[in-house]
Amino acid sequence: MPVRIHLVTTGGTIEKIYSERTGQVENLTAKIDRYLQQLRLPDARIDVTPLMNKDSLEMTEEDRELILAVVRLKVAEAPVVVTHGTDTMVETGRLLKQRIADLKYPIVLTGAMTPLGFERSDGLQNLTESLFAARTLAPGVWIVMHGQVFDVDRVRKDREQARFVALP
Repeated sequence: MPVRIHLVTTGGTIEKIYSERTGQVENLTAKIDRYLQQLRLPDARIDVTPLMNKDSLEMTEEDRELILAVVRLKVAEAPVVVTHGTDTMVETGRLLKQRIADLKYPIVLTGAMTPLGFERSDGLQNLTESLFAARTLAPGVWIVMHGQVFDVDRVRKDREQARFVALP
């Protein structure tokens, strides 16, 4: 029987596309499904819930409450991966940790510094690693980026290095 993993998408750089109309990289349409189809996951059932498609700097408290409500429901039955913008990923992760008690499964947040489909994007790597991590990590709230796992309470985004770093 396949292992079930919930994938909740919220936007962020991982989902951004280039808009010819504006000449900007924007969150316009969800595209995670297209990339999931490229992965070989023969013993995994990935249930995708496209929640929103926002840059995390534009997320409101209401958006975070919606993420909390959906993740709370999903994590009661299986591990959850949340794709999220990197700028406020830690903030959302800490909210989830504070407000969801007695976790039976891990919650993994991931994203990208460069959008999926762009040259040298880290999005597919981070998505793949997060799906694996959701199957192997202990219950808790984690950030998985660039081959590393971070406890949500002991991490920050280092903008200069374009990566996440552990706090002492």
